[in-house]
Formats: sequence, structure tokens, C-alpha cells
Amino acid sequence: MEFGLSQEQILLQDSVTRFLRDTATLDQVRQVAAGDSTDQPIWEGLSALGIAGLIIPEASGGVGLGLLEAVVVSEALGYAVAPGPFLSSAIIAPTVLLAAGQLEQLPDIAAGTKRVGIAFSESVGARAGAGVHADGDRLSGRALFALDAEADAYLVNANQGTTFWVDANATGFTRRLLTTIDKTRTICELQFESTPGQRISDDPSIIQAGIDAGRIAQAADSLGAAQCMLDQAVAYALQRKQFNRVIGSFQAVKHLCAEMASQLEPCRALIWYGGHALSQATNDAKLTTCHANAHLSEVAQFVAKTSTEVHGGMGFTDLVGLHYWFKRIGANRQLLGSPEAVRAQAAELQQLTA
Repeated sequence: MEFGLSQEQILLQDSVTRFLRDTATLDQVRQVAAGDSTDQPIWEGLSALGIAGLIIPEASGGVGLGLLEAVVVSEALGYAVAPGPFLSSAIIAPTVLLAAGQLEQLPDIAAGTKRVGIAFSESVGARAGAGVHADGDRLSGRALFALDAEADAYLVNANQGTTFWVDANATGFTRRLLTTIDKTRTICELQFESTPGQRISDDPSIIQAGIDAGRIAQAADSLGAAQCMLDQAVAYALQRKQFNRVIGSFQAVKHLCAEMASQLEPCRALIWYGGHALSQATNDAKLTTCHANAHLSEVAQFVAKTSTEVHGGMGFTDLVGLHYWFKRIGANRQLLGSPEAVRAQAAELQQLTA
């Protein structure tokens, strides 16, 4: 059996890639990173393509595709380091709401008119002085590293497993932008002071389902970012000259580029299968997701480092802009769990822990 993308999936990726080539240029990414612009125009364009409702059923106004198509799109977004709330609003939020049977908000999410942030950091790794507690339907506490500082509403993990929907204009709710290395996506801290919320689910596995979907999309994002860094390294090696020869003709540089390609290419099938397994709810879906996310974190980090080495001093300049991809990969290593934490979860799934 040959496992690969269908013609429709290839066309979907090509459509997103063409849109991003025109709309999410490096200059526009710079403007968003510098705070001179927002990601909203890019997100509106992606929503017009149906990306905001990619995995939302057609009955709720979405496209009705699965997580395999989502990872195909996510790879294209990572390749362009495209700003926007794809991970939170188009992947994690719909997964959680669908699993909980809460369909009311899905049409607005699918249309791109409502952005939904995610505050599930306590499920990934509890931190001292943080955490959200619910007293009935009132929330108190704070959530660190919530995804999307521009969201209209948030899904919040309270009491270690209960999911709440909180509007950004609710009383007692405040948010503070956090500074991270990745300026293409926004992270914030949420504060709750007897803030009213809508209880979505008391089942912790629903939060985990959202995290699993987010991890495979995040891994695909790292794959796309690493592929772009590899392509940039090859292009630079073929035009940069030393001693009247392009540096790509030097054996050491050839080996660096070949090693990046040899480590990165097998990851693509792993990501595809992870998306397929989650969509089909196979027995190995969670385990595959953990392995894919942890492995891509390591491989993408290696490609980011090596690509920068191939560029030499130019790799550290804003003129080339390589650092946007480098930092995107670095942020992806941590946002939904470090490689070590994700591998520990994989070990638990396989009953390999003491």
C-alpha cells in the first residue's frame, strides 16, 4: 500500500501556498513581528479560503475535512511563518467543541469572524502561582501562555480538567501580552476575578483531544518551517562564493545540506500518518502524535541550527530574516509540551514508566 496525499489534498496545499506567497511575504511578517501591523488581514484571507473552518463539519458552516488536511495546511503555514491563530482557533478549539458536543459557536469560528484562544497550559505543565479554579460558573486565578492575545473568546482549563468558554469582554477578565522569541504569533497571560464562564465539559480527555490535534498541527508547522530553512540554505549555498567558487561545491557544505534533507524527509510521512490516525481514531493515534511532535521538535531544531551555519554570518541578520523561522521552531518546541514531556507521555501510553 502506498500512503500519500490525494490530488485534492495536494491542490489544497498548493492553494494555501500561493495565497501565502502573495499575502504573507517576509516584509509583512516583519511588520507583524514589529507590532506595526496585525495578523488579521492574513487570517481574513485564509478564512475566505475556508481554512478557519477546515475541520468543522459542513452542517456547522465548515469545510468538513480532517486532521490530515489540517497538517497539510499547517505545513504550508510554517513554511511561510504565517502569522495567525490557525493552531488555536482552527484546530484546538473546534476539536474540543466537537468532542464536547458544543456546536453553537462553530459557525462563527468557521467564518473566521470569531477567534478562539486556548488556555490549556495547566494540562501541559503546571506552574507555581498559576492555575484557574472554578466556583460554580465563576473563574478565579490566572492562566499562563494562552494562545492568541487577540482572541474574542478563550477555552480555559479550570480545576485540572474542566473546560470553560470565556468571552474576552466578560467582567473580571483581563489579559496581558507576554513576550516570547516568536513574534509571528501572540501569547498572553489571562487573569480571572470571579469571571463568568460557560461550562463546556468536565471530561479531561476532551482537553487532551484538543492538545493531541494541536500537537500534530504544530509538528507540521515545524516541518514546514524547517523545510523552508533547508531550501534557503541550499539556495544560499548555490550563489554565495568563496575562493571564486560557490560554497555549495564544498564537500563540507554539501554534507550539511544532505544531512538536513535526510533527517527531514522521513518526517513528512510520520506527520501525514499522525493526522490520518487522529482523524480515524486509530488505536495508535495518541502514541503516534506524541512521537511525531517530539521527533519533529528535535529534527527541526537541528535543521534550524544547521541552516544558520550554512548561511554563516548572514544567517544572523534581519536582511535574510532566517531568525523568524528559527524562533518559530523554538517556540513550537515548548508551547504544547517539550519533547521530554511529550516522550514521557508516550512512555505512559506504552506502560513503560515505573
